[in-house]
Amino acid sequence: MNPNIVLPLLSSVLSFAFAALVSDQWLRRRQPYQLVWTIGLLWYGISAGTEFLGGAFGWSELLYRAWYLVGAVWVAGWLGLGTAYLLARTRFGYAFALALVLAGLFTFLAQLKYAYPNAGAAPLIFFALAILLAVIVAVMTFRRDERWAHVAAIVVVGGSVASAVMMATLQLPPPGFSVDPATHIPTGELFPGYLRLLTPFFNITGAFVLVLGALYSAFVFMPKRRLMRYSLRRGQPAGVWLLNLVKAPIAVLVNFVSSLPRAGTALVKGELNSRVPATILIAVGGLIPAFTSGANRFGNTSGFFVGEFLGVLFLFLGFLVSIEVFSDVRLPFTHVVLRRRERGEVTERAEAG
Repeated sequence: MNPNIVLPLLSSVLSFAFAALVSDQWLRRRQPYQLVWTIGLLWYGISAGTEFLGGAFGWSELLYRAWYLVGAVWVAGWLGLGTAYLLARTRFGYAFALALVLAGLFTFLAQLKYAYPNAGAAPLIFFALAILLAVIVAVMTFRRDERWAHVAAIVVVGGSVASAVMMATLQLPPPGFSVDPATHIPTGELFPGYLRLLTPFFNITGAFVLVLGALYSAFVFMPKRRLMRYSLRRGQPAGVWLLNLVKAPIAVLVNFVSSLPRAGTALVKGELNSRVPATILIAVGGLIPAFTSGANRFGNTSGFFVGEFLGVLFLFLGFLVSIEVFSDVRLPFTHVVLRRRERGEVTERAEAG
């Protein structure tokens, strides 16, 4: 069996099945993050589907364009946007703002290092736009305005539309696609720099938000040991607040690591909230394809399909482990309940955490 055919096929089938389950939840509960994640998973399935078709029947220009637009640009951004809506009521907006800054900076530095042809002013435009949007999101988060998630949606939806227009208006040299001669995995070499630079911009923002959001949620629900304390409440002197803002990511990481032994003990005793292992699995599912797809963009394609499959597999496992699924398991889009378990009421605030 050719792994370049089997792995994308498995990734595509699993992604579409996953999207069906999440869309069924959205139809019942109408939470915006469920709708956004459904769209992101559909992009995942379509992207992997183009890889399966290309590997099994040969690549064409249409498949190549769809693969890059949907897979390289859209998937991570939409999955990260779902996390933004899930955590919109928390101070996670600061993390989204940081992700925008890092994405803009890395996009600018990527052009300096790789000198993609036909990039034009795109690196500076993307960097400036990232800073502007990051400031807006940070200010709204400071004001406890959960509509910062709508700003994130403007970034993702606007970028998706812009990238679609770019893709529709460019001309590709014959044969209209490019694959690695050794692994036969597609690469983005034929696309102009202004389009290729959208890849790190979307992927860094989306992957950072998806992974950090999952770890943040795990920390909220695990038994905690706080070695470092900080406060982002309003009303503090400006200097103290800024110091706490800089201290926050370090403190969260230190406290998360120091809390792991307690979480392990609670897991052994069967007392650990199911959302903790679920969100950790989701974090792993976000990390793996972030590394392998990033390597693929820079010429190392050997692990791309493996990382893609493991990514959606861990995301799916995290979904299945969550209490929300196992408290009411039924056939999607029907009223046929396969399994039901009693559970305590979960507040909307906790769900957003």
